[in-house]
Amino acid sequence: MRPLTSEKTKSYAEHYKQEKNVVIANAITKNAINDVVLNGEALRRTQHMFSNEITTLKVTNQKSSGRCWIYAGLNVLRESLTKSLNLEEFEFSQNYVAFWDKYEKCNYFLQSIMDTFEEDADSRLVHWIIQTGISDGGQWDMFTSVLEKYGVVPKDAMPETFHSSNTGSLNKLLNTKLRRSASILRELHAKGASEEEILSEVDHMMQDFYTLLSMSFGTPPSEFIWEYRDKDKKFVRTETTTPLEFYSKYVGESLKEYVSIIHAPTTDKPYNKTYTVRYLGNVVGGNDILYINTEMKTLKEITLRQLLNEETVWFGSDVGGGMDRDTGILDSEMYDYNAAFHMSFEMTKEEKLNYRESAMNHAMVITGVNLVDGLPNRWKIQNSWGDEKGLKGYFVMTDPWFDEYVYQVVVHKKYLTESLQSVLNEEPIVLNPWDPMGSLA
Repeated sequence: MRPLTSEKTKSYAEHYKQEKNVVIANAITKNAINDVVLNGEALRRTQHMFSNEITTLKVTNQKSSGRCWIYAGLNVLRESLTKSLNLEEFEFSQNYVAFWDKYEKCNYFLQSIMDTFEEDADSRLVHWIIQTGISDGGQWDMFTSVLEKYGVVPKDAMPETFHSSNTGSLNKLLNTKLRRSASILRELHAKGASEEEILSEVDHMMQDFYTLLSMSFGTPPSEFIWEYRDKDKKFVRTETTTPLEFYSKYVGESLKEYVSIIHAPTTDKPYNKTYTVRYLGNVVGGNDILYINTEMKTLKEITLRQLLNEETVWFGSDVGGGMDRDTGILDSEMYDYNAAFHMSFEMTKEEKLNYRESAMNHAMVITGVNLVDGLPNRWKIQNSWGDEKGLKGYFVMTDPWFDEYVYQVVVHKKYLTESLQSVLNEEPIVLNPWDPMGSLA
């Protein structure tokens, strides 16, 4: 390794004294960098107008939580329910789904610890499991696993609490408790405890996690009566219903008919192959993570087929780049760092994935598209950050931003090409837990 010398540092300092560097230094002394380098043209050229759009409900608000994948999933599902029941407005309980997701994740963590008893404590796998812990984030197949096991309920049946909307402190407690549990279980195994003794300890641990979650989120209802008024002001009261009965009656079509298509342009992931991710999940015995990796052109074509058939599309992306939160515009040219700092920050999508500069971190819903000569130039996005950002909570995504920052869409299998449908029959390639496509929305 080569140390820095005082001569080198002196030459760098002399080079820095150019006038162009002083100008930008003065500008960012009392202003945020993104405010200074904002590309005004990107704002002016992007309209909240679309040639094809689906009429959807008001946006929801995940508040200070990372439950975007749950919100986006339930936002997709609620559209058919409101139409069938002639409702003005409706939300499923996001808190209900989040409770069972957290509960199942705690068990998944403990089972993963037991599954790796023979690994050294400092092995990369054990270190990854313990360091990662659990979070609010999730994946589409994790969403379907929870719904298929626990069903859904209207928001009134399990409303938000402070901690369901502000999850930071609870997540810290849960992860502290999980890591303590990992230490206890590995110590029991090291001392030769029987499987029965270890499983008994796990039962005590899960009781604690259920208690913590119930105190923070409330206790999920095992049955409920739903009362509502439709658009015609007609009052309706349902019979006593279980969450699984409600799911079966109002969600209807099996979510197993939907599949995740990803765009991961890295050499280790050939296109037109299926992939899964080791130790990524929430419900033990639930649905495995399953992706089909395709070229971006194919991913967009499939997305358009579903969208133009009046069906919204759940998608995962990296909102860390090219977003102006106030206007709700997602544009890959939103910030001109190169021109402002007179240096290059550019990386290809493949480089960003390989070097951990980018990965999926947020899920939203595509509800419209603007087509010019049959090709998209911008997309309408339903977010879950409340109605104060964007246009009443709806965002605009430019097509170049789609290319650069969208990693996953969820579509019905009927929109896949025949060749991609046949790929679903293949054994998926297993990715390591730390692979960038193992990231959570």
